[in-house]
Amino acid sequence: MTLAEYLYFGAVQQGTRQANHWGAFVKIIIYCQHVLGVGHFFRTLEIARAMEAFEVILVTGGGKVEVALPDHIRQVNLPGLMMDENFTRLHSVDLQKSVDEVKCERKKILLDLIKTETPDLFLIELYPFGRRAFRFELIPVLELIKDKFQKTCKVVCSLRDILVEKKDAQKYETRVIEALNSWFDAVLVHSDPQLIKLSATFSRLDNINIPIVYTGFVTPVPDPETVKHIRQKTGLARKGRLIVASAGGGNVGAPLLRSVVQAHKELSSSEDVLLKVYTGPYMDTEDKKSLRSFAGKRIEVEEFSGEFVSLLGAADLSISMAGYNTCMNIVAANVPSLVWPFSQNREQRERALKIARFARMTILEDQDLTPVKLSRLIEKSLGQKASRPDVQLNLSGAANTVKWIKKVITL
Repeated sequence: MTLAEYLYFGAVQQGTRQANHWGAFVKIIIYCQHVLGVGHFFRTLEIARAMEAFEVILVTGGGKVEVALPDHIRQVNLPGLMMDENFTRLHSVDLQKSVDEVKCERKKILLDLIKTETPDLFLIELYPFGRRAFRFELIPVLELIKDKFQKTCKVVCSLRDILVEKKDAQKYETRVIEALNSWFDAVLVHSDPQLIKLSATFSRLDNINIPIVYTGFVTPVPDPETVKHIRQKTGLARKGRLIVASAGGGNVGAPLLRSVVQAHKELSSSEDVLLKVYTGPYMDTEDKKSLRSFAGKRIEVEEFSGEFVSLLGAADLSISMAGYNTCMNIVAANVPSLVWPFSQNREQRERALKIARFARMTILEDQDLTPVKLSRLIEKSLGQKASRPDVQLNLSGAANTVKWIKKVITL
C-alpha cells in the first residue's frame, strides 16, 4: 500500500471508528523492524493486538509476513530491508532497488506519517538498544517529535528480555543512554525480573534518567478448545504422541529440522508419533524442498501455523530454536521442549539456561543433532511426566503494556 492509499483509507476509518472510554481517540504508532527472523514482528504484533482500546498504526520494514490483523490495527509496510545471517550488511527486499534508494523512500514515508497522524505515542521496538543500522530514519523522526510534538507525543522503547552482546560495551551503552535521555520517555522491558533483569545484559541502568518498567513476558496462551480440537483432528485424542518442530522465521533453522525428520525414523515407536514440522516463511527454497521430501503418513511439513501456541498446548514435545517468542510459547503451553540456541550470539542460550532451571526444557548442542542421539533425547523427553514449574512467570506482558499506556497518556 502506498502512503497516499494508506492516508485515504486511514481517513475513511477515522470517520467510522468509535471513541474509547476516555471520550477521545488515542493514536499509537508502533515501529517494528525485523531483520532476520520474525520474532520481533510477532512479539510486537501480540502487543498491538492487546491495544484494542486504541487506534494503532503498525509500521513494519522487514520481509513481508502475511498475517490477519484486527480492525483496530492499520499496517504500513515500509520498503523492505533485511540483514544477512551474520548481521553485517543490509540488503533490499526489492532486488530492483538499491539500499540507498530504499532508505530515502523509507525516511520520507516515516516522516510524512508522523506529521500527518500526530500520534499520542510512538512505540519503537528495540531501538536504541539495537537496530542502529536504521538510525538514518529513526533519528530524524525522533528529532521531529522533539521539536514539534514533544508535549503531545510520548516516545517509548519496547524491549525484549536479553540484549545481544557488543564488542565495545562501554561505547555501546553510552550511545544508548544518550539516545534514551535525549528522546525517550520510558523503556518497557518485556520480561519478568524474577527470571531475567535488564541489568544482566546492560550494566549502566543508573545512568538512564527515564522510567524502566517491567511488563512481564509477551506471549499468547493456548486456547483449551483449540487444543482439544487439534488432538482430535490429528487422531491423538486417545493415544499417540505429537511432536512440533519449528524454526521461527526459518533463516537459520534448517539444520535442526533436517536432524529432527531424520531422528523420527530412529524412534522405537515412530508409528505412534506424529511429527509436525514448520519451516517458517524465510527458509531457503531448497531447504524447504528437502524437508518436504520427508513428508508422509507420520510427518507433516508446513510453513506456518496461525494457532501455534495452541498447537504446542496439544503437543507432547516441542523442538525448536530458543528465540524469545518460541520460549515464551513453550512456557505458556507447559510442554516439554528441546531447544537449539542460535550460535551467533549469547541471547538464546542465556534465555534457555534460565528457563531450564524450572521448566522442562533441554538444551541441544551441535553434537546432539545426529539422528541416533537426537532420537534418544526425543524419547527421553517424551517420557517426562507432566508437571507445573515451581516459579510462575508473569506472561501478561501485552496486557500490562496497555495498562501502563492508559496510566501515562492523559487526554
